[in-house]
Amino acid sequence: MPYSADISRVNPSCFLFLIDQSGSMCDVLDPTNIQSMNEPVVVDGRTYTHTASGRTKAQGVADAINRLLQNIAIKCTKSDGVRDYFHVGVIGYGGDNTDNRVESAFSGELIGREVVPIREIANSPARIERRTKREHDGAGGLVNQTAKFPVWIDPVADGGTPMCRALTTAKTILANWIDRHISSFPPIVINITDGEATDGDPRFAAESLKSLATNDGRILLFNIHISCSAGTPIEFPDNESTLPDQFAKQLFQLSSLLPPYMQSVARQQGSPVSDASRCFAFNADMVSVIRFLELGTTPSNLR
Repeated sequence: MPYSADISRVNPSCFLFLIDQSGSMCDVLDPTNIQSMNEPVVVDGRTYTHTASGRTKAQGVADAINRLLQNIAIKCTKSDGVRDYFHVGVIGYGGDNTDNRVESAFSGELIGREVVPIREIANSPARIERRTKREHDGAGGLVNQTAKFPVWIDPVADGGTPMCRALTTAKTILANWIDRHISSFPPIVINITDGEATDGDPRFAAESLKSLATNDGRILLFNIHISCSAGTPIEFPDNESTLPDQFAKQLFQLSSLLPPYMQSVARQQGSPVSDASRCFAFNADMVSVIRFLELGTTPSNLR
């Protein structure tokens, strides 16, 4: 069966995140999503605004990726330390029309690195912040709790949306990775965007990327549309009829089919998926984004 290879230090798998860092990512998230995000809002040495207007999409996505990297490291931690079950890359794309920027989004010691073993990521955050958030105290009230928050990715919002180039870059990176890990569980690409590609039609680049495969199956391409609009998120749709515009429909078409093991996990989480469901979410708030991403980091065959 495809998508059944054991994931181990000998045969790791790979996650590659493509983050839209265009100018529109400085728009604020829908304020109706603020309470549901439950994000830390006070940062020693740094200011994160959490007012009626909310935070920017760039800030929300950066925090989501940083938390996800931390969660992947925790899942890979055993008694002997962090094991390299996964290699992870984060590529940001933005810039103006004359200088499209598609590059590693890592900061600190990992700057410029494309795909990095999770052990190195766990050991090399750019910095550790102390963040405070409100938590239930168990007696009906709220208290401030301070926790360490490792940061690898900073929010960026500038210029256009060179998505075609980002998908083409992802293919180059993962073709090289697959050459070295041909028997591994297929890489998962997660593209997070809020807008339409400004460098052409991304369909050819997406199909070319999805044609790559290990012996265990083809690359899986997830697309997550971050919207400022209010409304109920649409997750794992199996047709286009509920999607509000042509761009959302195009991203749906670009997305891989949700494989059987992910269908099973999604159903356990209460998502009504079918065999035709796609690796796609529209209008997702930050809680939905995290749950959506973690669905791709919980393969049942991890060893």
